[in-house]
Amino acid sequence: MSIAFVSGLIGVSALVRSAVAVPADAPAAISIPGRYVAGEVLVSFDATAQPWHKQAALARIGGVVAEEIRTTAMERAGQPGLTVVRTPFAVATAVAEVRGMAGVRFVEPNWIYQHQAVSNDPYYTNGSLWGMYGSATTPGNQFGVGAGTAWAGNKLGASTVWVGIIDEGAMWSHADLSANFGINPGEAGSLATNGKDDDGNGYVDDKNGWDFANNDAVVYDGPTDDHATHVAGTIGAVGGNGIGVAGVNWNVRMLSAKFLGRNGGTTANAIKAVDYFTDLKTRHGINLVATNNSWGGGGYSQGLYDAIQRANAAGILFVAAAGNGGADGVGDNNDVTIYYPSGYSNTNVISVASITSTGARSSFSNYGATTVDIGAPGSGINSTLPTKSNGSTYGSYSGTSMATPHVSGAVALYASLNPGATAAQIKSAILSSAIPTSSLSGKCVSGGRLSVANF
Repeated sequence: MSIAFVSGLIGVSALVRSAVAVPADAPAAISIPGRYVAGEVLVSFDATAQPWHKQAALARIGGVVAEEIRTTAMERAGQPGLTVVRTPFAVATAVAEVRGMAGVRFVEPNWIYQHQAVSNDPYYTNGSLWGMYGSATTPGNQFGVGAGTAWAGNKLGASTVWVGIIDEGAMWSHADLSANFGINPGEAGSLATNGKDDDGNGYVDDKNGWDFANNDAVVYDGPTDDHATHVAGTIGAVGGNGIGVAGVNWNVRMLSAKFLGRNGGTTANAIKAVDYFTDLKTRHGINLVATNNSWGGGGYSQGLYDAIQRANAAGILFVAAAGNGGADGVGDNNDVTIYYPSGYSNTNVISVASITSTGARSSFSNYGATTVDIGAPGSGINSTLPTKSNGSTYGSYSGTSMATPHVSGAVALYASLNPGATAAQIKSAILSSAIPTSSLSGKCVSGGRLSVANF
C-alpha cells in the first residue's frame, strides 16, 4: 500500500486573501479544501501595527492569543512574528473578517499536514535496494539512482554535511542510523541534558533536535514514528557495516525536527521546524544543505512560504514530496492544482515525483511539467524502521515520501564532493544530471530521474 498524503475535504467556499505583502506566486483567491485546525487562525501583523490594531483584529473575531511565534530565524531576518489566535468563529469567517484590516500583513488557516505509512509487503527484506542500483552496478536495475556506482568510486558522503528531517521523529538510536545522527553543537555535547537552553534558541536540551508536536526534547516517541525513520535510512543508513540497508550517504549528519504526530501536524509547527534548522545553520555554522519534507496537504500559507524563504536565504534546499494523489491510478497534475509545500515557488524547493523499478511513474505519484522537478525511486523501497512486532527493524514502503529522501541524500552527497557549492548550484547539478525517462517526459521540469552515478 502506498503512502498517501491525506487531507479531509471541508466544504468552504473560496476566500480572497489579503493583498498585503503577497508574493508573486500567491493566488489572488484561495479555496480551503484541506484540513486545518478548527477555531484557529494564524495572523501576521506588519511593522506598522500598533497595539490597538492587534486589539481590533482580535475583537472582530472574539479572538484570544494562543501563542506568539517569534523564532530566532525571524528575528535575524528582521521579519515580524506570527500570532496563533483562537476564535469562536468558523475559520473561513475569521479569515474574511480580519484580512485587509489595518496593521494585518496576512491571516490564514493553521493547516494540518499528514501522511499515512503502511508496509506494502507482509514480510521484510534486507537486501532489495533497487533504488540504490544503476545500470553499472551489481545487482543491476537501470532505474535506480546509481548510488552503487558512486560508492564504488569511494563517494560515500561526509560527516561534515548535515540534513534536517522535518517529519515525525526519527529513531536516531537505530543500529543502522545512530552513527549518522548528529548532536546539536550548541547543546554542549554530553552535557546537553542539563535543563538549560545552552544555545539560546528557545528550546531546552534539544540535543537530538526538537519535537514541535509535543513541545519537548524527545524527538523519537516510539514505533509509531516509523515514517521519518524510513526516510532517514534512505538518506543516510550506515553503509559497509554488514547489516541492514545502506543510504545514499554512508556518512552524513542528520537531525530531527518532529512536527507530525498520528493526527498530522500544523502550519504553525511546520514553520517553527523550518526555522529551527535555519537558525542552526546561521548561528552555529553547521553545513546544513537541505531539509527533507515528505509531507503535504492544506492550502497556500504565507507564513510557511516566508519560512522557506528564510531557509533559502541561508542556503538550505527544501526537498519536498510532489504528493500521492493517484487514487485513480493516474496521479494529480500539480500544474493544475498546486500541491503544498512542494508547489511553492521559492527557488530552493525541489519537488520530487516517484517512479517504479521498471521506470514507470508510480501510479500514485503526482506530476507537473512546471511544478515538479524530478523523479526518484519511490515504489517498494526498503529502509530502516522501528522494531516491529515480528522483531524486524526494516521494511518496504511506497510513496513520494520515499522518493524525496533519495533526492535529499543526493544533495548531501553532491555537497560532500563539492565543498562550497551553493544551494542553487547543487539544485542545478541535481536537475541537469537527471536521466531522461519516457514516463517523466513532459511530467516534470527535468523530464528525468535522479542519478548520482556521475557526481
